[in-house]
Formats: sequence, C-alpha cells, structure tokens
Amino acid sequence: MGTDQSLERARWQARKVVIVGAGAVGSTFAYALAQSGLADDIALMDVNRELAAGQVLDLAHGLPFFPPVRIHEGAPSDYADAHVIVITAGAKQRPGESRLDLLQRNVTIIQSIVDEIVAQRSHAVIVMVSNPVDVLTYAALKRSGWPRGRVIGSGTVLDSARFRYLLSQHCGVDAHNVHGYILGEHGDSEFAAWSLTHIGGMTMDDYCPICGHCNGDWPAHRRALEEEVRRSAYHIIDYKGATYFAVGLALVRIVGAILRNQRSILTVSTRLDGEYGLRNVCLSVPCIVGEAGVERILTAHLSSEEQEALVRSASILQTAIAELGLEEA
Repeated sequence: MGTDQSLERARWQARKVVIVGAGAVGSTFAYALAQSGLADDIALMDVNRELAAGQVLDLAHGLPFFPPVRIHEGAPSDYADAHVIVITAGAKQRPGESRLDLLQRNVTIIQSIVDEIVAQRSHAVIVMVSNPVDVLTYAALKRSGWPRGRVIGSGTVLDSARFRYLLSQHCGVDAHNVHGYILGEHGDSEFAAWSLTHIGGMTMDDYCPICGHCNGDWPAHRRALEEEVRRSAYHIIDYKGATYFAVGLALVRIVGAILRNQRSILTVSTRLDGEYGLRNVCLSVPCIVGEAGVERILTAHLSSEEQEALVRSASILQTAIAELGLEEA
C-alpha cells in the first residue's frame, strides 16, 4: 500500500452507532439503520446477553442484502469510539409499582449506562429514547456533565411525523409537502404549533379556505387532529402492544443528521437555558441537529396560546424532575 493510501486509511474512521437495549425499539432501529447505509458499524447491547446475541445473529443473516455494515454484540468498550449512542433500555412497571418508583428505577438504569459511557471517555452524542424521554434526557445530561447539545432525546420527532401524516391525509396532499411541529413534552401535554405549520409554503390560515375539507369548521378539525396525534401511541399499543416501526425510522432520521452533519431542523428534546423563557428542563422545540448534536435552538415566534402551552408542558416535566431530586441547586 502506498504512502498516500496509508495516510487516507489512517484518517478514515467508521461511522459507529452503539444501541443500548435490544428489545423491540432497539432491534427495529438497528434493522432500519442497517438498511439505510448510514452507519459502518452497529453495536447492539442489552443486559439480556442472549437477547442481544439473537438479535445480532438474525440481523447478520441479512448482511448479503444490506449495504456494507458491521453488526455485532456490543460492550462498554464500544462507547470509546462511537459517534452516536442510542439508549432504548429501561425497566417495565411491576405489579403494584407506582409511576414514581418506576421512574426512579429507570433513572438509576440510565445513570449507570451514562457512567459507563463517561468512563470510556467517549466523544459520542447520546440520543435518549427510553420513556419518559424528556425526564430521562435531563437525568442523563446532568449525570454526564457534558455540554447540553451532546445529550438529546428523541423528543417529538415521531409525534411531528404523525402530525404531518394526519394533516396530509386530512388535506389530501403528499406528507412531504406538509411542514409542522409538535412541541413540548413527548406525552399528554404536547401540542401542535399551528403558527409554524404550512403546506406548500402557505400558512394554514391561507391554505384552509382553498382546501375545502373542513366544511367551514376548521377549529374543530384542528382540535380533533391534534388530539389524534396525542392518542396515536395509545391506539397502536391497544392494537399490537407496542410501537416500534415508526420510532425506528425517526431514530434513523435523527442519527443520520448527526452522522452526516446535515444540520437538520428536528424537534429533539434538549435542555432549555433561557430559550422561550424556560430553564432547567428538557423538552422538544425546533433545533438544528448536526455532528455535535444540538448545535442551536431556534427560538420561534409562537402565538400566545402556544407559549402558554409550552410553559404548561415544562411545568409538568419540572414537577417530575423535582420529585426525583434532579433539579438544579
């Protein structure tokens, strides 16, 4: 090998993604990521070693059909040279266990994972997926001591996709031409930012009169559509027990923005330090996402009702943070 080739090979580094949690969400994300061609190296790990081994073997048998990628069982040492670490691990609620007790157990699990990541002197971006994602993102960020942009949550990226899909179905247009965001908590207090929603460059106030699908009662349809977004996960869980296909694709979108330094605008969960008048809480607002994670938080001009909804959502999350003793001194 010539000198130039040797230098080029020395500079090259595999785009490595570590997935912590080999359950339905983690394995589905691994499957979607392998097909995307975004990653060169996918490490899948789980406290249940046999589950991780089985998922890896199942995925590896598909390698002849994937773009070139290495898929293997992960270990804490894989954190050291990872570009992105996606955490889907978490405990399930035990019979008779309170919500707060379950949340505390999950915080302990996440803190243990973060400690292992930090111990490996990782330079990765952490993407939290485990629920409640906003609170656990806050706990992971505080535990790591890292800059806020390097520890983010999947937030309402999927909720925003559901919003765009439902609005496209209602208006009879391609979902790719619908742009809008769900903001706040990834949960019951999330809300649609209608002031930031547009179709083909037209605001909804401009588009609705020419759409004709609401029969003049757009406010009622707006409320119904927003509620359907909130209830989407519950409906899917009622039907099949869990959601994982769409969230797997949402994670490919987030991780792709990081690996390719796309500087995409995504509603990931990130800590606010004065933006929108809020501090010391992680929730979803439009952010520029690139190789360093969240590079910038965009402070959009929300309506007064939307600003109030964001404050209410933040208050709910801050109460949970306080109950866990995670609030800043």
